[in-house]
Parts: sequence; structure tokens; C-alpha cells
Amino acid sequence: MLTGATLQAEGSFSYLQERLGLADADTLALGSPFDYRRAALALVPRDMPEPEWPGYMESLARAVADLVRASQGRALVLFTSHSSLGVPHQLVGEILGGEASQVLGQGIDGSARQLVRALQSNPKTVILGTASFWEGVDIPGDALSLLIIPRLPFSVPSDPVFAARSGLYDQPFEQYALPQAVLRFKQGCGRLIRTKTDRGVLVILDRRIASRKYGAAFLGSLPDCRVLEASVREMGGLVEQWLDQAVIGSQ
Repeated sequence: MLTGATLQAEGSFSYLQERLGLADADTLALGSPFDYRRAALALVPRDMPEPEWPGYMESLARAVADLVRASQGRALVLFTSHSSLGVPHQLVGEILGGEASQVLGQGIDGSARQLVRALQSNPKTVILGTASFWEGVDIPGDALSLLIIPRLPFSVPSDPVFAARSGLYDQPFEQYALPQAVLRFKQGCGRLIRTKTDRGVLVILDRRIASRKYGAAFLGSLPDCRVLEASVREMGGLVEQWLDQAVIGSQ
């Protein structure tokens, strides 16, 4: 028996069954116990530069800083690799340098466990994390109220293992790369709402989720929450409004 919250990609168990050699297994998908319509707001950008475009890194750093100001910390930013984390860590730190928020990078300012403890002890904190933060991290309550995914978690095509496995498929992107990225995306999104009383905002700063055809697979994997498309400039206000409503509702 195999159970988990992120076993389906695009509404099907077929990718996982194929990878595990369980083609004849019985499957059952059950709904979530969480009321995501009440608990979570998801924001996608209409004007964010794509990762390969000029000025992307500066735009990303400004967007993260604005969002962290709006949430007053209590934030986790999920990067796909250590190499993609370094420059944003520096830039966001410079932008927020004169403010109370502390910007902590995994492998730069401490281990994953140390950074989680820092976030729990000081809400005016934003963690920039990578691999180990996408799954298995449990930060319930108000300590984590904002989750930012700068980039859809596709594997690097030149990675030897990924390249070798891709060669086994007739359509490697559709049959392997995309389902793998969608499952990772679902795992990352799952860091935000951990209990029935949690409330928070998920911000996906990769405009390809709305502009590319394959973006529908990622949007379709989101829980049944409210999804809004907005300009990056509007997002801070939306985050602040949603979290303020959470405070009012708890009083």
C-alpha cells in the first residue's frame, strides 16, 4: 500500500505507476480535509519577465522584497537549485537591508533545520530554500504565511540522470519532464497549508504558468483555492489584504 498527497500528475496516477512498475495496481484519489477556498490564495503574474529574459533576476528580487514587506516576513521562497539561490539572496538582502526583515539563504546562513527555527522564532524572516524545503518541511500556523515559487521546477536537461531517463520515452517532455515537474510543484505548494486553521498566500512568479500551454498542467494541480492573475505591482496589496482578513477572522 502506497499513500501520499502528491501521487497524481494531471489527475492521473499513470506517471507514478509507470516509474514504479505498478501498472496493475488499484488506485483511489480522495479529497483534501482542508478548506482551501478559505485557507489559500494563489497569485500568478501577468507581467513578470521569463527566467531567460534580460533583467529577470533584478525583477525577481524586487518582487520578492515587495511581497515579503506585504506579509511582514513569515515567508519561504523555493528555488530549484543552490546555484539559482545565490544572486536573489544577495539582491533581496540589499533591498531589505535597512528594514527589520532578515533574509536567510539555505547553505549560506545555515542548514534547513536552523533556518526553520529562525523563522519560527522571528516572524520577520524570509527563507530562501532549495531541494530539502520542497518536501518534508512542516511549518504550521502563522510562522509561514507566504510561499513564493520563482520558477516552475523543471529538471535541468543536461543532468545526466534526467537525460538518460528522458531517452527512454517517445515524448520525453510530455511523458517524463512535465509530470515530474508537476509532482515537485505540488510538493512545494503543500508547504503552505499544514493544518485546518492555516491561512496563506501562494505566489508563482513564473509567468509561463499562464503564457505556455503546459502551464495548464501546473494550474490544474493546485488545490481548490482562489487563483488570481495580477501584475507584480498589485500582488503586494493582494497579499496584505488576504492576510489581514485572516487576522480579522481569528479575532
